[in-house]
Amino acid sequence: MTKYYKMNICKKSIIAFALLPIIILGSALNLHAQTEPMYSQYMYNMLGVNPAYAGNREATSLNFFQRIQWSGLKGAPKTTSVSIDQAIRDGKLGWGMQVYDDRLGVEAATGFNFMLSSRIRVSEKGILSGGLSLGMMNYRINLMDVNNRNTPGDISFISSAKPSQWNPSIGVGIYYNTDKFYAGVSSPSVLRSRLAKYDNFNSGVQKMDDFHLFANAGYVVEINEDVKLKPSTMIKMVSGAPIEADINLNLWLKDMLGLGGSYRTGDAFVGMAEIQATSNLRFGYAYDMPFTALKYFTKGSHEIMIRYEFGNFRNSIKSTRHF
Repeated sequence: MTKYYKMNICKKSIIAFALLPIIILGSALNLHAQTEPMYSQYMYNMLGVNPAYAGNREATSLNFFQRIQWSGLKGAPKTTSVSIDQAIRDGKLGWGMQVYDDRLGVEAATGFNFMLSSRIRVSEKGILSGGLSLGMMNYRINLMDVNNRNTPGDISFISSAKPSQWNPSIGVGIYYNTDKFYAGVSSPSVLRSRLAKYDNFNSGVQKMDDFHLFANAGYVVEINEDVKLKPSTMIKMVSGAPIEADINLNLWLKDMLGLGGSYRTGDAFVGMAEIQATSNLRFGYAYDMPFTALKYFTKGSHEIMIRYEFGNFRNSIKSTRHF
């Protein structure tokens, strides 16, 4: 087998892998997905939204996120995520891993995902990526913590059992970027909803939730050497529910301090700040204040982000990146 023939097969394999998520996303329109954790700083936690992002920053990137939603409200969501990703094979492939813990009321989901992406240069500055994620999720529900669980005649809460079950997780996505623009479409999980698992425990009937599809895009506008604007958006589509969108605008000063805000349709206003403390270390904080009736019961939502990139950041990434 000639060297040219081998390279040709390798190139075709990479292209096929990059386009595979498009096929899966199309066929998944009749599938259903779990309710995904929400992040206000999703633009700095893309790996948790789209597996095709793995290896996109080229340097080895370690990320920590924690979101405490609706502070002061008992049983409110709390999500913690740790992830790492890296580009390999001269940037043609990327891999990543995420470990997470997500809690909501009496429900808890803990799991891990492995991501693999294939990256194809489609223009002088543009790269198209396709990604898959595979993982396992442990879903648990503690019925003993349900208020008024001893309601007469309600057999659901007679037992003190705490159902727990491991389930596979599969995610797909596509992602395109240049040094100043990005756009992606993804479904982080195309399998059964954890919100239906309790019924599965009792009846054995496999129930599914509605399909989730995320689409996002952003662009960096260079005002001058020291000032940059980055408008971006995230659109969340769920069958049977109104489309929700995050509309964001961030201002970056000297590539060190980022200040911004978001409007989440039908939900909340968000304020956020980012600090590039060193060439390797970045901190972020976001505060959400709902404008719905929830504002009378909660003190808002808090989210923190810490990113550390190993090696010589400036040499690993040729141009300053804000996504």
